[in-house]
Amino acid sequence: MKTKREDVRNIAIIAHVDHGKTTLVDVLLKQSGVFRANQEVQERVMDSNDIERERGITILSKNTAVMYKGTKINIVDTPGHADFGGEVERVLKMVNGVILVVDAFEGPMPQTRFVLQKALELNLAVIVCINKIDRPEARPQEVIDEVLELLMDLDATSEQLDCPFVFASAKGGFAKKSLDEEGVDMQPLFDTILESIPAPEGDPEAPAQVLISTIDYNEYVGRIGVGKVDNGSIRVNQEVAIVNHHDPDKLRRVKISKLYEFDGLSKVEVEKADIGAIVAISGIADLHIGDTLCDVLKPQAIPFQKISEPTIAMHFMVNDSPFAGREGKYVTSRHLRARLYRELNTDVSLRVEDTEDMDRFKVSGRGELHLSVLIENMRREGYEFAVSKPEVLYKTDEKGRKLEPMELVYVDVPEEFSGAVIQKLSLRKGELQGMAPLHGSSTRLEFSIPSRGLIGYRGEFMTDTKGNGVMNTIFDGYAPFKGDISYRGKGSLIAFETGEAITYGLFNAQERGPLFIGPGEPVYAGMVVGENPKMGDIEVNVCKMKHLSNTRASGSDEALKLIPVKPMSLEQCMDFIENDELLEVTPKSLRIRKKILDSKLRKRATFGAKA
Repeated sequence: MKTKREDVRNIAIIAHVDHGKTTLVDVLLKQSGVFRANQEVQERVMDSNDIERERGITILSKNTAVMYKGTKINIVDTPGHADFGGEVERVLKMVNGVILVVDAFEGPMPQTRFVLQKALELNLAVIVCINKIDRPEARPQEVIDEVLELLMDLDATSEQLDCPFVFASAKGGFAKKSLDEEGVDMQPLFDTILESIPAPEGDPEAPAQVLISTIDYNEYVGRIGVGKVDNGSIRVNQEVAIVNHHDPDKLRRVKISKLYEFDGLSKVEVEKADIGAIVAISGIADLHIGDTLCDVLKPQAIPFQKISEPTIAMHFMVNDSPFAGREGKYVTSRHLRARLYRELNTDVSLRVEDTEDMDRFKVSGRGELHLSVLIENMRREGYEFAVSKPEVLYKTDEKGRKLEPMELVYVDVPEEFSGAVIQKLSLRKGELQGMAPLHGSSTRLEFSIPSRGLIGYRGEFMTDTKGNGVMNTIFDGYAPFKGDISYRGKGSLIAFETGEAITYGLFNAQERGPLFIGPGEPVYAGMVVGENPKMGDIEVNVCKMKHLSNTRASGSDEALKLIPVKPMSLEQCMDFIENDELLEVTPKSLRIRKKILDSKLRKRATFGAKA
């Protein structure tokens, strides 16, 4: 007999990037009394790892819980970025409703559509929270209409269309049910959660069933499975069976050694958990996302959608440059392999494959950002390795046609730059699907483009729009191959010899094109030190010293002026490298280099390929 558990609500906070999900969770935690009055709390407390804090994005979904009027509200903060959509899809299975956060100025964006569609497919209750209403250019009234239009576009039911709207400023710490009210605190949002989000349902007398939706990993206790108790109850030392909806042969007996529930930002050990509770379970070594823990006598798996497949791959390999081993702590293929396979413990959208070469591994992910976050994490942990240019993963259909991943791209740019964007994306096989004026003098462009057409484009986009453009992408399935794309219409400036970059050598080299290095930096033959604005590579001698002569003309010793060098970020390096280049990644440096360092062998290989 199914019953509702009225003292619990399970919600996920979903939104587009930067619309204020994590800040909203912060203020809900603060106002529910999770923190002591005098406790110092950093901003965006839910973004726990360094990269999340620096980039201001959420990468992993996080669980927390607050108490309000005797009801426990379990909250899941989800990522907004398309590359981490795999995280969003999974956690929605744990909740009964969502708070859709929409920026009061930007309105619904591509990822808003993606996450809302997932929530509606699972028939979840929706509360729309129009956030940032205290922004000077906020237009909440128009955004309400845009959200309702989006719901109608996504074929929402009449109940879903009748969803409550709450107006908030997460930064200001207040919410209100109508725009005319005075905002004081977040109480109106808490009340709306209790009123509009259904209590979890389940049969307390039925055999136990817990679907694992997220995996956490801890060096001390190993894998930690997080999921919701759908039926029955689960207790410490209970013997359960592991089954999986997509793997009918899987059936193993295990014992639950530790059971936790969430309280604020911490996990609290419990002896028993009932229906509707979101629990963390440790002590089971081979636990995967999508597994169901259930009664040994009646093993029945809970259906679970398959995780989206990766669309982009890179090769990770042992660094074999002349500077190998100087800056990294972990440099061998054994270290590299162990670290990559360990990442699979927590990241379900990632694939790692061994190749014929013992020192090289193929790593596939959901997008460039997905892989760049992994690379950045590894270099911070002391790993040194090299990576190849990102490449897309193709498929073939039943007719034998080559299919490639496609993206929908939404670009918001000031009108004067739209021509440059349309021209560049058309060259990369992008098709303009729509064009609409935005507030002020901005335009929104919508393109359908192959995923490979976006590789290396973001840097160009920022230059073409003088930093004023905003580009959002979302995966749009597979389509027939669109033909060859000519990528970088530029070449590289390559160091001619190994040594230290000298001002005199750099001064002569900068006439050829923009440089990536400054004086005093160590270089080696075959390392890329700058960009050639024309096609083709040029070798330059940046280690060249000025030979002193015994005749001194007036003005010959004037100071040489070097153009300032802007260090390239990891993403810019990944965008820049060509197929015959590698990116050397160490804890201290990022160096672009040719795969073949010797210039004679390189030329021979180039002519051989053309022949």
